[in-house]
Amino acid sequence: MNKKLIIGSLFFVLLIVSCQKEVEKPKVIYDSSSKNTMAPKLDSSKVEIADLPVVMEGTDYLIHPIGDLRIYERGTKSKYGSSAVNDVSFTISNVAQYEITGFLQNLKFQKIDSDSIHSLTDKPILIETATYLKTVSDRIKKQILVYTMVDADTNRDGKLDTNDINTLYLSTISGEKFTKVATDLEELIDWNLVEASNRLYFRTIEDTNKNGQFDQKDVLHYNYIDLNKNDWKVIRYSPI
Repeated sequence: MNKKLIIGSLFFVLLIVSCQKEVEKPKVIYDSSSKNTMAPKLDSSKVEIADLPVVMEGTDYLIHPIGDLRIYERGTKSKYGSSAVNDVSFTISNVAQYEITGFLQNLKFQKIDSDSIHSLTDKPILIETATYLKTVSDRIKKQILVYTMVDADTNRDGKLDTNDINTLYLSTISGEKFTKVATDLEELIDWNLVEASNRLYFRTIEDTNKNGQFDQKDVLHYNYIDLNKNDWKVIRYSPI
């Protein structure tokens, strides 16, 4: 019984250590000697599909979510005992009232009365959320989308995923004027729309000690954008 307890305890400790090592993987790897290493490798084996288009209330554009076909292995054998049984998901996004979420490779835009479709960008990205600022857009007569996404392979593992730095972009409802507003290599913490002033506030954290992690030793940056203006200039402020 004691041996079992000891073995169980050792396994538990090893599991904790393993999990800690997983958590401690750096989000940024700095390597000035290699060029373009933050550009992810293209995976030709993936199958790109689109969900049915979405129209945000009061706008004139169809938004087509684009992503990879998902195949989940159930881990069970077929009745012939030769291969695993897989589930295929043809849904790549979720849609709330004014928001599209998922792990999307792109968005494509189409004016309602047109057959022409264009992409948000031709660069590799991973979009997690695309949010239409409905209330402010109606008031200032400028229809704006806010995106949280990954746009660089900051941990240099050859792919874009949630282990890379999350950042913030804006565009118009047509996908034009696609603009990065967070500073490169700063991790997006959160953003908030203050409707009373038509301002978009957001916080980022900078890896000032260059250890590849974002923690209490690093510096928080406080930012806002005045959406009334056309240039979407980021202004840093100090509330503390």
